[in-house]
Amino acid sequence: MTHLHLAEFERAARDALPRHIWDFLAGGSGTETSLIANRTALERIFVIPRMLRDLTDNSTAADVLGHPADMPVAVAPIAYQQLFHPEGELAAARAARDAGVPYTICTLSSVPLEEIAAVGGRPWFQLYWLRDQKRSLELVRRAEDSGCEAIVFTVDVPWMARRLRDMRNGFALPPWVTAANLQSPAAAHRRIRGASAIADHTAREFAPANWDSVAAVCARTNLPVVLKGILAAEDARRAVETGVSGVVVSNHGGRQLDGAVPAIEVLSEIAAAVADGCQVLLDGGIRSGQDILKALALGASAVLVGRPMMWGLATAGQDGAREVLELLAVELRDAMGLAGCESVHDAGRLSTRRPRYD
Repeated sequence: MTHLHLAEFERAARDALPRHIWDFLAGGSGTETSLIANRTALERIFVIPRMLRDLTDNSTAADVLGHPADMPVAVAPIAYQQLFHPEGELAAARAARDAGVPYTICTLSSVPLEEIAAVGGRPWFQLYWLRDQKRSLELVRRAEDSGCEAIVFTVDVPWMARRLRDMRNGFALPPWVTAANLQSPAAAHRRIRGASAIADHTAREFAPANWDSVAAVCARTNLPVVLKGILAAEDARRAVETGVSGVVVSNHGGRQLDGAVPAIEVLSEIAAAVADGCQVLLDGGIRSGQDILKALALGASAVLVGRPMMWGLATAGQDGAREVLELLAVELRDAMGLAGCESVHDAGRLSTRRPRYD
């Protein structure tokens, strides 16, 4: 492997990308309190390993939304991936296919969803709720017709938060990058001093979702529907009652409400609240196989990995993105074995501690 830890991919990507594009990828909202806390919270969790276990058939294989995956990981939805590499979503989707994990196509992808799904593997489609409900449900239909296996409905963006790095940079899309699944207005490409053209674009396109929106999506498709952006146990319980197949515990990578709790801090509470009613996935701050093990121990069925995939993409295209996933697989297998886990199911029975060092 070229890199031995994801932090090395991060440094290489930061060096490779123009500053304003790096800030778009790396930044959070407000003063980035939640962005930073996502990592801090994970680092404060320690696993209690078990010894003298049979590790003959040590395997990272997992069931994710009723389908087999080579490890309990899915690639998170990230917008406009041609910002990071000319092949954008196509390269990242091929990497996920080769690694045997799902790839989530974003509503704001820079390549049409049909072309990305045609790569093969296990495509999911991430949905933002649009002002025109018919257009939202048309995206669901297109995803279903293209062979996507799940609809990941992002519910934590009633509007885009103030992302100060983008505002300072006057961030706008370059001419060659568009929202390929939507009509991309000129406003998305117009630099505005002290403002983000992306925020202006999404303000024109998006509408706040509600429980009626969830019901409409569930009624429109036979695919599993997963709600992304759940942080309250009460919302998770209601999601199960609504008939969804999964929830993603997430604070949107620290990019929406600044000060929102890190997802890992409420993961076990939400897993207990839904019991066996649906699968629970974790999104936010995953940077190693050890982090994946912690999430499994606290009740996750799988995790989403976002920014690290873009680091690999920016560094070496499809090969770099694939290497990110290969590294996570190696680290997870190693961590599971050292913790006494032969399977992902075993990892879910580990105990954890949050030591205090006052």
